Amino acid sequence: MSLLFQPLTIRSITFKNRIVVSPMCQYSSQDGFAGDWHLVHLGSRAVGGAGLIITEAAAVSPQGRISPGDLGIWKDEHIEFLKRISNFIEGQGSVPGIQLAHAGRKASMHEPWKGTNTLTPEEGAWQTEAPSALTYAATYPMPAAMSMATIQQCIKDFTAAAQRALRAGFKVIEIHAAHGYLLNQFLSPLSNQRTDDYGGSLGSRMRFLLEIVRSVRNAIGDDIPLFVRISATEWVPGGWTIEDSISLSKILKEVSVDLIDCSSGGNSRDQQITTGPLYQTPFAAQIKKETGIMTGAVGMITTAAEAENILQEEKADLVFMARQMLRDPYFPLHAAKELNSDIKWPVQYERSK
Repeated sequence: MSLLFQPLTIRSITFKNRIVVSPMCQYSSQDGFAGDWHLVHLGSRAVGGAGLIITEAAAVSPQGRISPGDLGIWKDEHIEFLKRISNFIEGQGSVPGIQLAHAGRKASMHEPWKGTNTLTPEEGAWQTEAPSALTYAATYPMPAAMSMATIQQCIKDFTAAAQRALRAGFKVIEIHAAHGYLLNQFLSPLSNQRTDDYGGSLGSRMRFLLEIVRSVRNAIGDDIPLFVRISATEWVPGGWTIEDSISLSKILKEVSVDLIDCSSGGNSRDQQITTGPLYQTPFAAQIKKETGIMTGAVGMITTAAEAENILQEEKADLVFMARQMLRDPYFPLHAAKELNSDIKWPVQYERSK
């Protein structure tokens, strides 16, 4: 059997294969609640055979949403429908995971199909927050620099969200520290110009994320895998680099993070990215090689052969797929046939195997 379809155990959780449905915002919630769209969207990928299915970014507070349509987990009332989703995913033999997020200065925006403009007060705009009062772009709102009190409240928000996630049945927690959202903003010297304990040196810019990680790990215990998604580089001179990511990953490994989900970019309009198939995989490979922590490769991985080769060449431990899983929810079933791996299909679908 191919490596792509070999089980992998992390802490107390075993994934039946190495294919992960990457978090993908759907912008289809009201007041943070999951609904039928999320059940069908995520559930169909479970029927399709992915080993791990991670929800889109779930906001840990109302002000942490990118848009009014974002999924949320900031109140207990969100748990009931999320539990329905996690139960269905688990019933198909997949592992349900959730990504916890705060958008920071990239919040209070329209859903993307409504245009990339900030909400007006009449549309329910809210005050955004960030490490420093620096806007992402002219079409984005000006954030307020976070006080020590709001930083501490945000740590509590992530922790409470993680506890709700366990009650909702999720078996993997991922902290979103990439793509120019709040935790990425604190890491980057481009967006973090603080002069207190949360800004300045690399170690100080890491402090906020590390405090969240420690608090979340304490809340979820030792059995639950904890992932962190990072932007391995900002693709901007003077910004966050792969070398910074290696330094961060070494520390995250020490504080009981299990896997680094290696994406890139998203924090600066000046980024210069050369994209192409597997263009971010080298980041996962370098972090894995230089730190020994498990990594996930993500970014324009579209074929079974590409996914298999990533694992065969020991560039990553899990393969995260996004747009390809939108195009083909049953990619794992098709990939198994291509790689000559005999895997179990849903009993309802076996007659078409």
